[in-house]
Amino acid sequence: MLNSALALASALLLVLLFPRFDLAFLAPVALSPLLIAAAREASPLRRFLMGEAAGFVYWFGVCYWIQFVLAVHGGMGEAGGWGVFLLFCLAKALHMAVFTALVGPLMRRWYAVPTAAALWTGLERTHGPLGFAWLTLGNAGIEMGVPMRLAPFTGVYGLSFVFAMLGAALAVVVLRRRRVWLLWLGILPPLYLLPRLPEPARATHSAVALQPNLPQSTSWTTTSARGMQESLVTLSLQSALNPHLPKPSLIVWPEAPGPLYYYTDPHFRGLAEQLARAARLPLLLGTVAYSENNAPLNSALLLSAEGKPVSRYDKITLVPFGEYVPPPFGFVNRITQEAGDFEPGSKVVVSMIDGHKAGTFICYESAFPHLVRRFANEGAEMLINITNDGYFGRSAARAQHLLLARMRAAENRRWVLRPTNDGITVSIDPAGRLIERTEPYQRSVNRLSFSWHAARTHYTMWGDWFAWSCLLIGLAAWGAALRPRYHGSE
Repeated sequence: MLNSALALASALLLVLLFPRFDLAFLAPVALSPLLIAAAREASPLRRFLMGEAAGFVYWFGVCYWIQFVLAVHGGMGEAGGWGVFLLFCLAKALHMAVFTALVGPLMRRWYAVPTAAALWTGLERTHGPLGFAWLTLGNAGIEMGVPMRLAPFTGVYGLSFVFAMLGAALAVVVLRRRRVWLLWLGILPPLYLLPRLPEPARATHSAVALQPNLPQSTSWTTTSARGMQESLVTLSLQSALNPHLPKPSLIVWPEAPGPLYYYTDPHFRGLAEQLARAARLPLLLGTVAYSENNAPLNSALLLSAEGKPVSRYDKITLVPFGEYVPPPFGFVNRITQEAGDFEPGSKVVVSMIDGHKAGTFICYESAFPHLVRRFANEGAEMLINITNDGYFGRSAARAQHLLLARMRAAENRRWVLRPTNDGITVSIDPAGRLIERTEPYQRSVNRLSFSWHAARTHYTMWGDWFAWSCLLIGLAAWGAALRPRYHGSE
């Protein structure tokens, strides 16, 4: 019972790290109870079940808003939403179950502190390829100056490793292992030798960012849709031509749930092109495009200042149950109102704006560091994250989603502009700091500041070398820990 209670304590501590609680200072100790329980429990099966229970509590506590999304926007109703959400929690808990099962032998070895941290970090990297990815342990460190020095070198996974290592060290102390085991902590002080976060600097450019605040579920008529489209164009143009403000570099619109269909609505297409020409500015907007197979694509389209299409990025990483339904779950209603599943894009696109390169990633893609870095590695000097957080209601998911975008800015040392449908619309500097922020749940148009940066970070160039190395080291150490010992225990 004590071991189970310890495992659940870690789950609760992990939930407390993130919005809406934001108790990030608990990150260095969050894994300690789970590691103590794993060290105490001899049975791999019982460790697996403890980890499954802890993982279930964690995903339930952090992603509780998924039930609302499925029930309301997925049309499943309360019972259906809860049923699928609970299945989701059971599936995602498998990561923590595997970790807990494997880490037990490691916690009884002299190399427990770094290898337990490596195993945790490496398994975090598998969330994306194996399904839904969201917050990692390292995201809790976004406001911590020294750990954040790692972001441009290792990505968020370096921060996860530091926090997991500190948690393992505390577990070793509580378990009364030999003090020499703590010497591994000597690899952490050199963090102070890494370059400091860039100082806040005055941005040199700005963008007009529209926050249209369109409702998620509206039966649009031709008249109401045209009225909405015209009002958004007027609002954007007024801001772009404001004589009391410097001329902006572009206009950005978010991913939106309303009928803003450039390719299939001639009226809207004409309005969008007129807006770009009248403002004499490039216009980036979220729209639905179509593949050669006539499947819908979630796309970011850039129009030139002359109103001509310049480039289009089609979202590569789609949202499970939102933009496509995994084959085993065909009974789950789609959140979107498009006919059929969305088709994923196939390539990263970098666009030219005023002689510079910009990359746009869409909504949920901010959860994937390895994808976002590709835009910067392809030459993007500024990043744009168009998104629609309206599906989240008034839950903590909005703040959680913003946390992801902030880390992507710090990893690549890029400004990130984040226009949203109904908040949180922000400008993020290359250290992950929030520079401008608009009020949510209201229609508004604002200026978001930014600068162009061409230098590439180590993470931008080399990607997840650290996380994958951690996985290999963790698994190798686990294999070594299973070998019989003949000279007594430590």
